[in-house]
Amino acid sequence: MKPQPLKKEKVCYFCVNNLKEVDYKDSQLLRRFLSSYLKILPKKRTGVCSKHQRKLSTSIKRARLIALLPFVPR
Repeated sequence: MKPQPLKKEKVCYFCVNNLKEVDYKDSQLLRRFLSSYLKILPKKRTGVCSKHQRKLSTSIKRARLIALLPFVPR
């Protein structure tokens, strides 16, 4: 039986870079946390902590409402 490779623990992008707020106007940053179908990726996949995941989803939704991010892919 082969030994299992160790999984690298994901760390929160916002905590590591000492970002207090998730800015809804920064569309390049928000695109990192969207899938190819423009769905919000879960925190298990991105490694973002719970507090920042909530702020992130709110920011993505605000950016969609003011047309910085699209709702659906073309």
